[in-house]
Amino acid sequence: MQGILENLVQEGDCVIDGTVGNGHDTLFLAKLVGHTGSIHGFDIQAEAIAATQKRLEDAGIMGDHIQLHHCSHDQIGEKVPEKIKAAVFNLGFLPGGDKSIITMTDSTLPAIAQACEKCLPNGVISIMCYPGHAGGDKEALGVETFLSRLPHARWRVAKYQILNTSSPAPFQICAFRLDD
Repeated sequence: MQGILENLVQEGDCVIDGTVGNGHDTLFLAKLVGHTGSIHGFDIQAEAIAATQKRLEDAGIMGDHIQLHHCSHDQIGEKVPEKIKAAVFNLGFLPGGDKSIITMTDSTLPAIAQACEKCLPNGVISIMCYPGHAGGDKEALGVETFLSRLPHARWRVAKYQILNTSSPAPFQICAFRLDD
C-alpha cells in the first residue's frame, strides 16, 4: 500500500490515520504531506496517542499540522473539516498493548463511511483487516461487505490477501475514488 500512497498523496494534502497505534503509518503519512499538509490521527487509547506523538517528535515532524485525536475513529465527520486524499485503518488491537481492546464493527463502519464521504476524487481508503482474533472475523466481514457495496460508478474496490499463509489470513481492502 505504501507505493500506492506515495503515488497519490502529495505535499499539502490532508490525510487520516484512523488507528494510529504505535505511529508507524502516521509518520509515513506525515512525510508524504509535509508541513503544508495536514494529518488527523485517531485512537481510543492514550498509550497509542502518546507513542505516536513521541515517534513524530523523535523524527522532528510533530507540528500544528498534525492533529492527534484521543477518541474513536467514528468521530472523523466531527473532527476533520477538510476533504481528504487518503485514509488508512489498521484494524485489530494495539501491537504490544492490551489485546482485549480492539476495533469494533459498530465504530469502524461509520468511520469508513465518513472517510469515504470526505475522500477527494483520485483518493484512496485503505483498510487492513485481521480476522484471526476474537471479533476480528465479524469486523472484517462487515468492512468487506460495506466496501463491496460502494457504487461502481464512483469507486473501485480491491481486496489483497496472501493465500499461502495461516488461516484466517489478514487482508487489505483499498477503495479508490474515481475522478468526477
